[in-house]
Amino acid sequence: MAGLETLRRGVRLKDGVTRPAVAELIPAPALWPRDPPVRFRKTVPDSWLRLTIREGKNRQVRRMTAAVGHPTLRLVRWSVGDWTLEGLGLGEWREVSV
Repeated sequence: MAGLETLRRGVRLKDGVTRPAVAELIPAPALWPRDPPVRFRKTVPDSWLRLTIREGKNRQVRRMTAAVGHPTLRLVRWSVGDWTLEGLGLGEWREVSV
């Protein structure tokens, strides 16, 4: 996928070039249902990415994927720094100390 390599090098956006991201294709994860559901398109293929960015521009992930021709349909923030969703079930939460 050519878009992956562009994400890995940095994407030119209106407000400048993003820093290189870690981008990889992953299998579709088992997630909770989205409400409203993402519109299914029979002729438009979809895929799942794991994307790690090193900066935080406004709506950066959505703008980066759109710029490479693969708009974001669903965005799940799996981790922030050392905090992850690892081990949490649907509707569960945990307190963190700062």
